[in-house]
Amino acid sequence: MRVTIKEVAEKAGVSIATVSRVLNESTLVQDETREIVKRVARDLRYSPNIAARNLSRSRTETIGILLPDLYGEFFSEVIRGMDITARQNKYHLIISSSHNSKAEIEAALRTMSGRVDGLIIMSPYIDTSALYANLPGALPVVLLNCHVDGNNVDAMNIDNYKGAHAVVTHLASHGHKRIAIIKGTEKNIDALERLRGYQDAIKASHAEYSASYEFQGDFTEASAYKAAIKILNTTPQPTAIFASNDAMAIGALSALRAHNISVPGDIALAGFDDIPIATYITPSLTTVRVRISDLGALAVKRLLEAVHAKKEYVNYRTVLDTEVIARESCGCPVMHND
Repeated sequence: MRVTIKEVAEKAGVSIATVSRVLNESTLVQDETREIVKRVARDLRYSPNIAARNLSRSRTETIGILLPDLYGEFFSEVIRGMDITARQNKYHLIISSSHNSKAEIEAALRTMSGRVDGLIIMSPYIDTSALYANLPGALPVVLLNCHVDGNNVDAMNIDNYKGAHAVVTHLASHGHKRIAIIKGTEKNIDALERLRGYQDAIKASHAEYSASYEFQGDFTEASAYKAAIKILNTTPQPTAIFASNDAMAIGALSALRAHNISVPGDIALAGFDDIPIATYITPSLTTVRVRISDLGALAVKRLLEAVHAKKEYVNYRTVLDTEVIARESCGCPVMHND
């Protein structure tokens, strides 16, 4: 049987209120009494009923995180930023991932509802109707890289278009006219915006635009390895590749090495995200820097502001800047300022 707070109070010879104060680290209890209560609770192996306590306080001190996947360094960095910020504010995370359909994300929304103080969602399948149908209107929500109409939720997006446009323009500045792209997952908002940035940069720099230079990937190394083989078999062969994230750039680099293609001597290469490993591979990877950990931290900070402010909170739309980080894989000299 579960030991109750009443049993702890009786054994320690104090009131239930005193036990509660000790467990909540109140300063209104004398040190001697505090030690007695803690010792009794330890001896009885008493564990507070967190759910009941949170119900009485109308708080769970928990944030729900819904992600499409946990694969790769991008998501580990996002979660790291979220977790550090949550713990600094005495909150915990419940993370649910691999929601690859609208039905899955809606089921996850219903499961989280009532168990968390707020939700951070990153999913290509989310829309306004799904939020309204599956969540209470008062629950704070922050969307990461999602497109939802209306102004009743926070939305934070990476400037995917600008970043892709800038890095492809940088490749063109090296004299490349045939620049291929390895695209991200179909219907993914990041992938679509990076493709749009690529296409506009190709046209603006007067490089050769051709649909035959666009190759499908899914943000994984394996998909880019296959795409890079196809690029090598394209005539005329591209002299530069823009991979829509760093994981795919690394997969492409592996394929090029396997076929004795020099990077950047034969083919220049660039990615997107600036994951930690990008600095340390050989050649070091030219990429678009997204402060990934900061993205997660800011999402949690914004959510907690909404949790505490309640009806007085004003929702925000935020677009995070990106920055081209030129390294060896595009032909730039070695830099040591990362």
